[in-house]
Amino acid sequence: MKFSPNDICPCGSFKKYKKCCKPFHDKITFPKAALELMKSRFSAFAVLNTDYIIFTTHENNSDYTSNLKSWNQEIMNFSKNTKFEKLEILDFIDGEVESFVTFRATLFQDNTDISFIEKSRFLKVEEKWLYVDEQFIDEGKK
Repeated sequence: MKFSPNDICPCGSFKKYKKCCKPFHDKITFPKAALELMKSRFSAFAVLNTDYIIFTTHENNSDYTSNLKSWNQEIMNFSKNTKFEKLEILDFIDGEVESFVTFRATLFQDNTDISFIEKSRFLKVEEKWLYVDEQFIDEGKK
């Protein structure tokens, strides 16, 4: 699917992509808070920007690998086969160097609902927020 800069941003802001997450994806500017990073990562998956996902992943993340070609392909395969329907922020704990974002991602693969709730942990490293790890949450819990 081709994504236009004038399309509504997948992050749920209702802004045009070019005025929302695209400047982050193009590395013109960087998220000032973990919440912005989380939303921009969701958008990056939706618009097939694998480089941004890799760029914003902390080296302690279980998916992190130096085999960038393989990692890039894994992200691309997931993104191409997934419809990123909706992102809902459920909770945000903002810290100076560690933050948490709990969200519901509504996703579909071949008309199968693969939605989930996740509490993501982010660390600020050298003034840049990075995605470290996650905890999946059962429906009804937070």
